[in-house]
Amino acid sequence: MERTTLAEIRQDLEANRGRRLRLTANRGRQRIIVREGVLEQTYPNVFTIKLLDSNSVKRVSFSYSDVLTKTVEISLCDQDERKIACN
Repeated sequence: MERTTLAEIRQDLEANRGRRLRLTANRGRQRIIVREGVLEQTYPNVFTIKLLDSNSVKRVSFSYSDVLTKTVEISLCDQDERKIACN
């Protein structure tokens, strides 16, 4: 089984900047957040997502290691949902 590297995760996210996605984040103690948003920006160590809520604009940031350790799972909201950086 191949392990995805941080550089590959960053390239995958960078290639999909501006696209709509579904975010599943494990915040610990049985708290799992599932939201939709737009991948807003990628930086050397983190990426930001603009959440699509009804009245407010919220931005969250995660590190690429969160995706690697599967604390955060990201899937694109297309006709065929595919996950980014999953083994």
